[in-house]
Order: sequence, then structure tokens, then C-alpha cells
Amino acid sequence: MVNHANDFQSLTIPTPARIFAASGQVPVSDRQHQAAGNIFRRRTFPRAAQGANVPPIHEQQGNSDVAEIILVRHGQANAQATDEASYDRLSDLGRQQADWLGVHMRTTNPHFDRVLTGTLSRQADTARGMGYEITTQDPRLNELSYFSLAHALEDQHGIPAPRDATEFATHLPQVIDHWTRNRLEGVPERFDAFTDRITAALDEACHMPGRTLIVTSGGVIGMALRHTLGLENGGMAKIMLQIMNSSVHRLEYVHDMLMLGAFNATPHLDSPDRAHARTFV
Repeated sequence: MVNHANDFQSLTIPTPARIFAASGQVPVSDRQHQAAGNIFRRRTFPRAAQGANVPPIHEQQGNSDVAEIILVRHGQANAQATDEASYDRLSDLGRQQADWLGVHMRTTNPHFDRVLTGTLSRQADTARGMGYEITTQDPRLNELSYFSLAHALEDQHGIPAPRDATEFATHLPQVIDHWTRNRLEGVPERFDAFTDRITAALDEACHMPGRTLIVTSGGVIGMALRHTLGLENGGMAKIMLQIMNSSVHRLEYVHDMLMLGAFNATPHLDSPDRAHARTFV
């Protein structure tokens, strides 16, 4: 990764006087220059501290009535599972991913005002593996029931479950498409109910000032980004396919708007010797 910190060490924004001087136009009067200088005052951007993380959004905005929400997908779970129960446990690599992410956070920006997870084991174990004490386990942050949806899709529409990652990339959008159009019967949860619980939990977090860490799952994060960015359901499915295990996503609630600050970051896995740990399933 190229370090551009030095690029901003002495970056300046020219004042109106410099602009006029460069263009050869008649300079403004002293009074006009002084007034314009209040708006276009020279600024110097200091070099970022080594290893510094982005400051909390309330420090950037100078306003304590805003919120920063850090979403983390759980570490790798049991990739060989064929049902929800057997999937819900971290693999050895998943535990290692959580530990690496926790170390990274503790050396950059470790403080959170609260830590939330769903009630699933892989979510809670990831948060604890990162070294954080869980404030609240909220079932609204639980993952969608993928295996149940996949079985319904096969039984009712003849679309078989995927056998590998390539087939999964095609299969997941099909699952989401049928689910959003209420074409799957007998499933544990309707798409509208899934939408409502995720957006309700997210909206509550937006009104909790400070920094909130939410350790959850890929489908929940996909829905959070759908809600934030106004995505269509097909766009949400594509987002879900890209969400890596132990990845970090930052949302910022400011000026009564929820905005995306970062997506799918894995700084704890950037070194070449950790390439094997960059997993999706």
C-alpha cells in the first residue's frame, strides 16, 4: 500500500490574493481581501501520526450529538456446514481473524462506548476474541436463515444448493430475489420482517452518541448498507457476496443522515503472510 501521508504534510489552499496574482487580474482591496481571507484562509494539513486511525466522527464535526457505528462481520465459521446450527461456530482461522482484528483495533482506535452482537455464537465469540466485553446481545442482529431459504428454493423451484464458491456467487442472488418477492413458502422469516428488524436496530444505534461496535453477519451488514445507500435488492446481494470474514465497515450518522464511511476493510489481513486468511465463507 502506498503511503501518501507526506503528500499532505504541507498542502495549502491558496487565498484569493494568490489566485488573482497568478491570473494577472487587479487584486482586491485590503478590506475585500480581509473578508475573503476569513472564508478562504490558508490551511495546512499536518502529517498523520504513524498508525493513526480516522478520528471519531464527533471529533471531526465538533458535535457530540452524532454517532459512529463500526460493523464487523464475524470470523470464518464452519464452511462445511449444511444447516444453521452446525454453521454457527468459528473455525480455527475464524478465531485467529478475530484476534488479529482485536490487536489492530487496540493499537489504533480501541475505545467504544458500547459493543453489540446478535445472539449467535459466531458473533459473540468474534467480539470476545477481539478482546471486547459485550454490552448487549440483540437478536435483531442475527443473520438471515440462509440454509432454510436455500432448501425452500430447491424444494419449491428446483434450484439446487451450491457445491462450491462459484455456484454460491450465482445462488445467493437467486435466494435473495425469490425471498424479496415472497416466492419462498414456509421459511422462518419473511424478507420484510428481516428488513424491519435490521433497520430498527440500526436506527436505534444512530441515536446513541459516540462509537458503537456491532459484531454481526454478512446479511445484516448487507441490509445495513442497503438501508444506508438506498440499494435495490439485487445490489444488496452483490454487496453481501463481497463482505469478507472479520471485515470492518464504518457508518456515520450526522446532520440527520446515515452515511457510509468505509466498506469491507481488512487492515489486519493486509500483510502478505496473511493472504490465506482473506476469506468470504
